[in-house]
Order: sequence, then C-alpha cells, then structure tokens
Amino acid sequence: MTATPRLVLKPGREKSLRHRHPWVFSGAVDRIEGTPGPGETIALLAHDGAMLGWGAFSPESQIRARAWSFEADDRIDEAFLTARLERAVSRRAGLLDARHDACRLVHSESDDLPGLIVDRYGDVAVMQLLSAGAEKWRAFWPGALAKAAGVTAVYERSDAEVRSLEGLESRSGPALGSPPDVVAMREAGIAYEVDIAKGQKTGFFLDQRDNRALAASLAKDASVLNLFCYTGGFTLAALAAGAASTLSVDTSEEALEAGRRAVAANGLDESRSRWMNADVFAYLRRLRDEGRKYSLVIVDPPKFAPTERHVERAARAYKDINLWAMKLLAPGGHLLTFSCSGAIGPELFQKIVAGAAADARSELEIRGRLAASRDHPVSIHFPEGEYLKGLWLTAAAA
Repeated sequence: MTATPRLVLKPGREKSLRHRHPWVFSGAVDRIEGTPGPGETIALLAHDGAMLGWGAFSPESQIRARAWSFEADDRIDEAFLTARLERAVSRRAGLLDARHDACRLVHSESDDLPGLIVDRYGDVAVMQLLSAGAEKWRAFWPGALAKAAGVTAVYERSDAEVRSLEGLESRSGPALGSPPDVVAMREAGIAYEVDIAKGQKTGFFLDQRDNRALAASLAKDASVLNLFCYTGGFTLAALAAGAASTLSVDTSEEALEAGRRAVAANGLDESRSRWMNADVFAYLRRLRDEGRKYSLVIVDPPKFAPTERHVERAARAYKDINLWAMKLLAPGGHLLTFSCSGAIGPELFQKIVAGAAADARSELEIRGRLAASRDHPVSIHFPEGEYLKGLWLTAAAA
C-alpha cells in the first residue's frame, strides 16, 4: 500500500493550522515527503511529527495546501465530501421559498470545502472549482450536487483568474444535464434572468441579497442612482419598493439591456427607470455639473484590488468614486457604498470613505456596516472570507 504523502511544516509554523485556519503557505513548508500530484490529499504535520490534519496539495500556488479537515481520524473520500455538501445545503434551507429560489449553496473555505463555490438559480446549480483540491474531485461534484441539492442541472464556471495561480486552465460549460445559457431566478418575488454562461461571477451577485432588501426599505418615493449597476439588481428592488425614479449606470450595454428586460418582465413602470451606458467616473462629474441630486445612491464597483499590490491604486479609485457620489447625495439622503476587494479590509475601507467625505465637505453618519448576505457565511477561523464590506451612510438634513 502506497504511503500517504506528507507536508511537514517548519519549526514554529503550525500555529495557524492549530487555530483551524485552512491555508498553508509555501514559506511555512519545510519539506514534502512523497510525490503528491496537484490536488492529491496529503497529511499535514508539525515539525515534531504531530498530526495537524488533511489537506489538498497545490504545487504551483503560494497556498501550497488547503485543509480539508483538522481531524486525524477523518478520511477524505466521497462519503466525507458528500457529508460536507449536505451540511452546506442544509444551512441554506431557510433561505429558499416561494419568493426566493436562488442562493449560494457552498461558500468555499467557510463551508469547509476549500476552492468550491456553488450558486443555485432555480433548478440549476453553477459551480466554480478554484483550487487544485476542488479540481481533483471534478467528476464527483455534479452528481453529488444534484443529489444533495435536488437540482436538475449543473453548469461549470471555472473561469476565474485565480485558477491560473493554481496552475489550472480555464474551464466552462455544462457539467450535468443541459442547462440553458440564461436561466430564471426569483429574489423577494422579483424575477431576474441570469446569464450563467457569460455573466459576472456565476451570473448574478447573490452576495448582495440582504443589501438589496435594505435598499428597497429606503427606496419608497426616492430618486435612486445605481452605479456599476450590472443587470440592475438594486434597481429592480428599488422600483418594486416604489422608487420615484432610478438611474442605472454601467459600461456593459448587454447587462443594461438585461436590466431593461427585467423591468418589463416584472410589470414595473418603465418610465421610472433610465439606463445609461457610460464610464461611471466620468459620468458622475457630468451629473454634478448638471446639478443633479439623489436621495438614494448605491456604489457597488468591481474589484479594484485583486491582490495586495493593487491596494494603493484601488484606494484612490474608491476615494474618487465615493467623493463624487457624495456630491450628488441630497440632504437627508442615503448612500450605500461597497468594496468587494478582499485586500481592502473593513477598517481601511471606512478610512477611505471618511477621506472622501472630508474632501467632499459632506456631513455623514454611519447607520450600519454592511456585509455579504447570510448564504455567504464567514468562518471565524477564516477572516479572508469576509471579502464584501459596505457602509450605510446618511447625509445631514438641510
């Protein structure tokens, strides 16, 4: 019987694993015993030989191993992974009903399934395999997902750039059944179309579900400005809640057209919605020059800082976009502003936004700190999972 390969840490480098953080960086590795292939299960050992858990090996990544388990008696096999899948799905049972048929089913490390992302849209699951370990079990996931979640089809969107850091090629296409490229979903009773083949992430930003509900609660009779709107999730939530007007801005005409179709499909008043294909930074200056003011402004930009080396440049972009948004905020109005850059922590983001407020001479108070919706849990042992952060700010009344 072939011995299980082993990863032995350098002296004193076992603390993070003992605290159940799932990543082992290359700089912490003393040696590899055996010849494990990409994604192969390896034993994780302290330098003194103490067993710390089981991980998936990734020879090309700076994250050399991701822990599947911290229990020495566990066996990483189909039964183990099935139990993890079933547990993740059961955690979301209360989030799906007649008005909501979409949510994240598996949130990678925070569901103890490193590198696996699964989003559900109606009867279709969309999976992303973002690590060598998740890739190793590629043939297993579709059937296991169908059984655990009761979906009829699985589509793969393993085309995120992070796969290249694992030495993995981009892959996309049907994995089980014959799902269409565009599927239907419902959130808070609103129907959306989701392009699972070519859309952002897995097709929709499910992580903003709770924040769309917050926006809806603020939208009655409001003039709404939705920046980086994509297909208009915040816009439709605001219109359904009785917004007086909405202006949605994005650089993708295809995404804007999907938003227009969704307004019509939901029987909402199309005269209250305006869609603008424009560079957001430049367009905000134009709106300022026109003297426009909005009672609800939503700023949900793309990831400006994909890695630590982009933080300084990203900070400037976040400050600029928030400064101009604040200049358009009506007295007593609300600003919901977000960052999905994992390299920008909540404290730094608040500092950036505070700097924008100072430069804009805006008097704002923090009404709430915002995060991803409940189907995107964050393990206390894995703070890196808290990638989405936001602030609910209210301007001083006139």
